[in-house]
Parts: sequence; C-alpha cells; structure tokens
Amino acid sequence: MYQDEKLICEDCGAEFIFTVGEQEFYAEKGLVNKPKRCPECRKQRRQRNRKQRKMYDAVCSKCGAQTQVPFKPIPGKEVYCKECFVKTAETAAE
Repeated sequence: MYQDEKLICEDCGAEFIFTVGEQEFYAEKGLVNKPKRCPECRKQRRQRNRKQRKMYDAVCSKCGAQTQVPFKPIPGKEVYCKECFVKTAETAAE
C-alpha cells in the first residue's frame, strides 16, 4: 500500500526519503500531513525549541535536591529531579 517517497526539506532544500515505516507510523497516529523537514532539520528544530523552554527552580520531593523543571511547580504537588523521576517511572512500570 505504501511506497518510499522522496520529499524536499523546506528548511535546507535537501531531498529525503519518507519511508514506508514512517508512513505507517504517521497513519497509526492519525497524522495526515507529510513531514516538511528532513530528519536532521527536525532534530535541530527540536533542540532549538528545548533550549527556549523556560525552566523553574524546584526542590525534589523525594531526595531534597535542587533541580529545574519545565513547568511551574504547584505548591502541594510533588516534583522530582531527573534521577528520582526515572526511578519512580521504573518502579511504576514493574
């Protein structure tokens, strides 16, 4: 049903392949538009967007370490540093 398709990146003008696997993934997620950027430009764009994200100071609810989070902490709600967050997620998955 799907075939590899050549597309042109709107940012750098490079030709890239929209693979069958990517097309199936897009369809599974309900995405109807084809990608406009090549994988490298998408990666660079994500990195730029992450750098622009406002970070907020917080104290980890579990270990008490100073940390920063990408959301404004709400008093009374738990906030975890990266390490404690990963440990909590791993424990929940078991």
